[in-house]
Amino acid sequence: MTRFSGRDASSAPAATPLWHGASELPPPRLGALGWARVILRGAPLGIITFGCLALLLLVRLIERPLCGHHRPVTPFITQFVCKSAFLCLGMKHRTLGTPMAHRGAIVANHASWLDIYALNAPQRIYYVAKAEVAGWPGIGWLARATGTVFIRRDRREAKAQQEIFEERLRMNHRLLFFPEGTSTDGLRVLPFKPTLFQAFHAHDMPDILHIQPVTVAYHAPEGEDARFYGWWGEMDFGTGLLRVLGARRQGVVEIVFHEPIPVAGAGGRKALAAACEEAVREGLEARLAATN
Repeated sequence: MTRFSGRDASSAPAATPLWHGASELPPPRLGALGWARVILRGAPLGIITFGCLALLLLVRLIERPLCGHHRPVTPFITQFVCKSAFLCLGMKHRTLGTPMAHRGAIVANHASWLDIYALNAPQRIYYVAKAEVAGWPGIGWLARATGTVFIRRDRREAKAQQEIFEERLRMNHRLLFFPEGTSTDGLRVLPFKPTLFQAFHAHDMPDILHIQPVTVAYHAPEGEDARFYGWWGEMDFGTGLLRVLGARRQGVVEIVFHEPIPVAGAGGRKALAAACEEAVREGLEARLAATN
């Protein structure tokens, strides 16, 4: 993710380069009031996130032996945390369209560390992340506990990864990945890499699967840079977190669910990736042109 969800999670053997297509935002300048906002927003966000992580792990002690990989309860805890995050931040979260009921996967553009909360708030999903994320302090614990699918950027493991995807999809787990392979400033959609789309064409899978393109659009707080919520290049997580927590006012994030695309008849992985990319790009252009 991203640095959490797979910022380069969908790359092949070599790491996908970070996107450096725009000058990076300067670090936030926080005065006394700014630091007060960081504490007032960050404290409840941290308590809810890690408090619910502890609750999730306790519930999983019962859920796992009874249900195995099936998770009838714990995804609701994750969803509660993600919804609560925007209340803690004082940030508006809007949903347009409807999450699909079909078995399959979600693909979205990737602009911010906030994507993880924003995309999980209206639906129960499982992220696909690069294997290194599992070992990251804090974030890795959250990713493992919430059922994230970890993959390695190695073509030699492509078959094993495909089998993992198939297993999770057959359990009706709805996977979400970022086909751009990196995050941007939130003002554009990069070409979708078709690599992971191949997993949805195995055996009898295409006949039962759909892919739903989803657009994530951020509207910056009034008076701020339009890229306010973006996270790209060498920007570090801590600086981005402080920028959001210490902001005088917050903006809006919109999640747009497009029509699901049946995998069967989509014309192969490249055609499927291109169709999803087009839907996401058109959605982003439309929402950025709209008023808040």
